[in-house]
Amino acid sequence: MAVTKEKKNEIMKKYARREGDTGSTEVQIAVLTADINELNEHIRTHKKDYASQRGLMRKIGHRRNLLAYLRKNKVQSYRELIKSLGLRR
Repeated sequence: MAVTKEKKNEIMKKYARREGDTGSTEVQIAVLTADINELNEHIRTHKKDYASQRGLMRKIGHRRNLLAYLRKNKVQSYRELIKSLGLRR
């Protein structure tokens, strides 16, 4: 259900600004997007798993807040990120 450590490391390498960058806004959004996609697949098969639905909603809210922060402070980086992640914003 959760993103594997290897996949998470790949995402971090792809979106990191410099070597060892794990906490930048872009990396956090990319990891949250991977988590959200995994949870969406889980919820499609387990429709009554309300605890996972709540976790999904929390992750979506956190990603929304991070995207708003990025859009306010670094517009160009925001545009590139949503294009590469395929988000509909």
